[in-house]
Amino acid sequence: MNAVVLAVLLMVVLSLLRVNIVIALVLSAITGGLIGGLSLDQTVEAFTNGLGGGAAIALNYAMLGAFAVTISKSGITDLLAQSVVKKIDGAESSLVWIKAMLLSVILLAAIMSQNLVPVHIAFIPILIPPLLHTMAELKLDRRAVACLITFGLTATYMLLPVGFGQIFLNRILHSNLTENGLDVAVEQLPFVMAIPVFGMFLGLLFALFFTYRGNRDYAKLEISGDSEKVETLNKKHIYVAVVAIAAAMSAQLYTDSVIVGSLLGLMVFVAGGVLRHDQTDDAFTRGVYMMGLFGFIMISAAGFAEVMKATQAIDSLVQSTTQAIGDNKMLAALLMLLTGLLVTMGIGSSFSTIPIIASIYVPLCLQFGFSPLATAAIVGTAAALGDAGSPASDSTLGPTSGLNADGQHDHIWDTVVPTFMHYNIPLILFGTAAAMLL
Repeated sequence: MNAVVLAVLLMVVLSLLRVNIVIALVLSAITGGLIGGLSLDQTVEAFTNGLGGGAAIALNYAMLGAFAVTISKSGITDLLAQSVVKKIDGAESSLVWIKAMLLSVILLAAIMSQNLVPVHIAFIPILIPPLLHTMAELKLDRRAVACLITFGLTATYMLLPVGFGQIFLNRILHSNLTENGLDVAVEQLPFVMAIPVFGMFLGLLFALFFTYRGNRDYAKLEISGDSEKVETLNKKHIYVAVVAIAAAMSAQLYTDSVIVGSLLGLMVFVAGGVLRHDQTDDAFTRGVYMMGLFGFIMISAAGFAEVMKATQAIDSLVQSTTQAIGDNKMLAALLMLLTGLLVTMGIGSSFSTIPIIASIYVPLCLQFGFSPLATAAIVGTAAALGDAGSPASDSTLGPTSGLNADGQHDHIWDTVVPTFMHYNIPLILFGTAAAMLL
């Protein structure tokens, strides 16, 4: 069996069995390397070399966690939660509208995090944990919220060429398509990706109005690491928090660095008296406690990806897929999308997957007679597939980091499985349809 297929399947099975995802990634990488013809020493060396690729992301998570903890300490998140709770009190007859309003706010924040205020998942540990008690009051199924956030994070950059969408569509997807000989205009890419994104939208509606529409009970627990609950709101601290958030966002936009943005935000909190300089160790420790696991997952995913590249199993997987297709264009599109799903599930990033598959898929698609637009749809959808359902993806780790702040939301069963079912399946179907229609 192909090393990539075996490694990804092993990772998925171990994750579903509730084996820690870091352990699952390491075991799967070693297994894939050995099956792919590498020695144990070569596999370990490739995995170790790849770890550096995830180190920056891990530090991003740690700094982001420290910043989120300090924001919570300021009381602004309590103020936000209290304002929502006040709207709920005495509104038993309109709980549906309260839920709709809450979900709309979260979706809007997820969409804006990709373009208008491109902070990506940075808003999640700030916005979501204070709302968990409110969600418990509403008996709102957090799996629906996970699907909502992942849709806002993923569909937005796939469709809108602004912020992260500009990076995905213009810088990465378009440049890799043209570098491999495909004649397609950058302005056409949002139109191309609209068909698979529409499939995701239908999946979101199915999750909200059918799969997870019922009530789900949650205990009203303390947020992990939140031992300093704010009893009285200090107006000065609220103003400092607003300035800190604005400064952090501005710095991130200017430097394109979450680390610099979070650091500047922490400095504003220290200067404003919300956080004493001798409390920075505690804030950072609690931030790592909140977000550290996800950083280690991303580091492990980078090592996993490096092992898969070293085995050259991705190329052989595509070649064996090509031999099994024959002259059936629909089957060709379907199998290429499934192959992209396997590749991205292991790597965990659609942004990192495009350079790998574009060089293989573009000549393959042209060989099968697909139009330039159809080829763009196949490559773009194949890359985005795993992002919406990979255990090691920002788009699933982010929602879990907020929804599991009180320990009641499982990453695999409450985020990864729901998003995989409601987004990857529609993406495959509508991506195939796009390839046949364009």
